[in-house]
Amino acid sequence: MTASSSALSQERTAVADACRRLGAEGLLIGTAGNVSVRVEDRVAITATGAVLAELTPDQVTVVDLDGKIVDGTLRPTSELDLHLGVYHRYGSGAVVHTHAPLATAVGLVLDELPCIHYQLLALGGTVRVAPYATFGTPELAGSVLAALDGRGAALMANHGAVTHAPTLDKAVENALLLEWACGVYRHAAAMGRPRVLDERQQLAVIEAAIARDYGTTHPVPPAQEETR
Repeated sequence: MTASSSALSQERTAVADACRRLGAEGLLIGTAGNVSVRVEDRVAITATGAVLAELTPDQVTVVDLDGKIVDGTLRPTSELDLHLGVYHRYGSGAVVHTHAPLATAVGLVLDELPCIHYQLLALGGTVRVAPYATFGTPELAGSVLAALDGRGAALMANHGAVTHAPTLDKAVENALLLEWACGVYRHAAAMGRPRVLDERQQLAVIEAAIARDYGTTHPVPPAQEETR
């Protein structure tokens, strides 16, 4: 086994693991959704028709960046062009597409999910809603790619959500964050009009996060010896 094939074997397992995690979190149901990860010029992607919450590595197909199958016995997802488009345009390392219930619900009523909480800045701020188009079509891929410009996530009108990131773990975390934010918006909107962070407030958060290296652990510095 070559180093490249060994890496792809590991990534097929990682895709299956990610699908089962997303299923356990309630973001995937049945065969709805798809996940992929890129290794150099190869992409490991879920097969069409597979039950994602029970996915096994042999239900992950490997294609090249033109969509040609190079390994596997199952046809890849119908959203293959969307995944490949993200890789070509944004150079991402992984893509997650779900029909998560709260994200899907928000995409039914809003044109964008506003920046209601500073954690949404991890996705780029306001999350756009791509106009509706039939699944698996170039029109859908094009509208989602446009909505992802400068963002780690997009909602899809009457459909679901897409996230992407340099790594599969991060793309999954982005999907979970987006679903959480959609839930917060729904609860807030039931009580009134949610407040939205303006550009000044968003910039202040970004500056504070950079200054504090927000999101990473930091060891407590050792106590300094008393000066005598």
